[in-house]
Amino acid sequence: MKILLAEDNVQLNKALSTLLRRNSYVVDAVHDGEEALLCLKQHEYDVIVLDIMMPRVDGLTVLSSARKQGIATPILLLTAKSTVEDKIVGLDAGADDYLPKPFVTEELLARIRALGRRKASYTPSAKREFGDLVIDADSCSIRCGEKSASLGQKEMTILLLLSESEGKMVSAQAMMEAAWDIDASTGNENVWVFVSYLRKKLEAVGSKVKIKSARYQGYYLEK
Repeated sequence: MKILLAEDNVQLNKALSTLLRRNSYVVDAVHDGEEALLCLKQHEYDVIVLDIMMPRVDGLTVLSSARKQGIATPILLLTAKSTVEDKIVGLDAGADDYLPKPFVTEELLARIRALGRRKASYTPSAKREFGDLVIDADSCSIRCGEKSASLGQKEMTILLLLSESEGKMVSAQAMMEAAWDIDASTGNENVWVFVSYLRKKLEAVGSKVKIKSARYQGYYLEK
């Protein structure tokens, strides 16, 4: 698996690069966003790890640029900020996961393993319709009438899981296992953040489809 690591702290960059290579990953390590953008133009990666606060070009700008270029590679953000609002900003830009600093290396490795694995059962090639909503897994987008919105990989996985359940309840645990993988270090808060963001995108395209929830039970789609 090939990873792009963009971290401006020289010591941390070196330590993480060594850690990843010892775990059999091929690593391109850079120290600023400008270098990261250049690497993305020249190479393909399985996972991208971005520090948000970087010189020249910050991580969020790199993230937004990658998504605008159609790069669907899973992206993990590293940041010293850890509030829910900060997470939503990252997810809004197209991130797949978010890891606050400081973190333990085992958690970083677990999240990279999870991002590197794709569950084929949740990535069908055909478009799927639910109510007035068209879900396109190929382009990772949703459409209602003339309006459309792009989704991150985890958002798409969750939405597909909900749509395939045809209005039946889906537990937060099932969402975690589908979108983060069973060994990823995550929790209900991450599920809530992604569901909240999906709700905003459904509203943005004017869809009547709603994500409903039942306390302690899970979530379901309502046409």
